[in-house]
Amino acid sequence: MAGAADLAHWLLDLRPSRGVLVVGLTGAVAAGKSTLAASLVELIPKITGGEVTVTSVSTDGFLRPNADLDSAGLTLRKGFPETYDRAAMEAALRQVRLGTTVFPGYSHLTYDRDPALAREIRDADILIVEGLGFTASTPVDVGVYLDAEEADLETWYVRRFRGLCQDGRDDPSSFYHRFARLDEAGVDSFARSVWAGINLPNLRENIAPLRETSGIVVRKGSNHEILTINSPRPRKRGGPRPADEPMLQARGFSA
Repeated sequence: MAGAADLAHWLLDLRPSRGVLVVGLTGAVAAGKSTLAASLVELIPKITGGEVTVTSVSTDGFLRPNADLDSAGLTLRKGFPETYDRAAMEAALRQVRLGTTVFPGYSHLTYDRDPALAREIRDADILIVEGLGFTASTPVDVGVYLDAEEADLETWYVRRFRGLCQDGRDDPSSFYHRFARLDEAGVDSFARSVWAGINLPNLRENIAPLRETSGIVVRKGSNHEILTINSPRPRKRGGPRPADEPMLQARGFSA
């Protein structure tokens, strides 16, 4: 069984001689992208004795504001490619290679963009950009796809939605406060309808196809454990590469 530390080593092997390595990390809603990114941010400096700095940001900040989505009739397609400001996202991913870049922020409390949560990214050796909205043209150096069975993804989404509703039950400022009158069965039923009507179609139409063109595919089990990392094992830095061992190449989400 593989683990996040294995993925960390592979990303280290992909680092360029200078400049930032931009990693795109995608997968279905509730696949655990943020959690995996956070693990890598913690692990890589430990592995390298603090020599490599790692930062992660979310693509959520590039979602169009809710008011714009509403006026365009896209509220029920939030998370689909057309609901992202792709031009701004691609511009930021190019600019971060040149210098300090501001990435817009997003609040999961209000379920909308939040200027107060914008982040300034500078001097990172590895930048992990996690979320949705990636396409074959997104300028990342290596694409990582977080894969799992659809049934597990649905279970994880319902569980997460239930937790957000519980957290927002007594907070009128929370987007999830509107579900306060629903009992647990009602919350679960609503979450499953959102999964079936929005998240699952988006997964099948727009997200899962990236699995075939990603440089690395991380496969998870039903308990969020990493089962496999589907990519050639990279050689150790500074060591000779056996003739029969293919080199892992940096590649985004393009075919």
